Amino acid sequence: VSAMGKTTDSLLALAHGAADVRGEKSEPARRELDMLLSTGERVAMSLLSIAIQARGFAAISFTGSQSGILTNDRHFDARIIEVRPHRIEDELARGRVVIIAGYQGMSYRREITTLGRGGSDTTAVALAAALSAERCEIYSDVDGVYSADPRVVAEADHIPLLDHAMLQEMAESGAKVLCAQAIEWARRSGIAIYARSTFDDSDSARQTVVRKFAPGEELRARAVVAEPNVVLGRVEDASALGSLIRATNEARVGFKDFSVGQRGGSFVVPLLNVPDWSDARKALVSAVPSLSLHEGAAVLSVVGDGLSATAEPLARFVATLSAERIEAMQIVATPLRLGAVIDGARSADAQRALHAAFIEHRGAES
Repeated sequence: VSAMGKTTDSLLALAHGAADVRGEKSEPARRELDMLLSTGERVAMSLLSIAIQARGFAAISFTGSQSGILTNDRHFDARIIEVRPHRIEDELARGRVVIIAGYQGMSYRREITTLGRGGSDTTAVALAAALSAERCEIYSDVDGVYSADPRVVAEADHIPLLDHAMLQEMAESGAKVLCAQAIEWARRSGIAIYARSTFDDSDSARQTVVRKFAPGEELRARAVVAEPNVVLGRVEDASALGSLIRATNEARVGFKDFSVGQRGGSFVVPLLNVPDWSDARKALVSAVPSLSLHEGAAVLSVVGDGLSATAEPLARFVATLSAERIEAMQIVATPLRLGAVIDGARSADAQRALHAAFIEHRGAES
């Protein structure tokens, strides 16, 4: 189970309030954030266990550490390294419903850790793998994956079937239905994921099934995905890249879309799992004074098969942004993705335009 409603956001707000001393804001320590945020799932798991027991069924709730979920030593964005589900198996053998707090585990140093936003998905799939399950059903407030965010693009299509690689690319690019680490676990373990709505239990309920595809899928764009709240970093001095990489590691800041050449390099920092960006920013600029950071940016991506097989998809991508007068500060092209860093204020416009150019255009052609 995940925390209820906006519990995690409320706890984060409390943490930042506690760290505000007479108007002087400081960043809460990541370790203490993990101790605090892990309580949200504990509330949900214990209440669900109480509700099930009250209805006449045997149930028991476990924290991540009690479930045997072992992680690395990073706080706020830890990764699961091993699952030892012995207590879960024992309780299942006794006929109990076992309810497990998602989003959390215990490091090899016996510290409470959290897995980053969407970490309950990762918990579910990792446990499915450890218990030798064939599939993992994930229920949320949406009935699966769409070709764009329906709240932004009214014409977004429901996608009933996807393969692991495609959905992982979508998740890495900002899609919020399932987190990338969960899909990575499913891909490695060969587990099918069924993404469904909690609120529709009818026989005709829609869902998205994620599994390994048989060969023969046609090459096409599948979705338009936005990742808001990112920072574009640039450094012109190639000799400073070593210092930059060391500084990002020490500041515990992840980056992606890293490119480097003789004239320097660029990279993108997603801020979703960086609770202490102001301190990290100071550390990066101190280590590399020539570093420029463009905040308030977003990454817009078209995800699909064979997007670099010819130059036409990239040309259409660039032309679509240009027609909307949206400046692309950086463009990335891979076989599964065309991406651009843009001003975050133009994200909705870009999503609608790219969806019309790649998804609706495809439907009109067929």
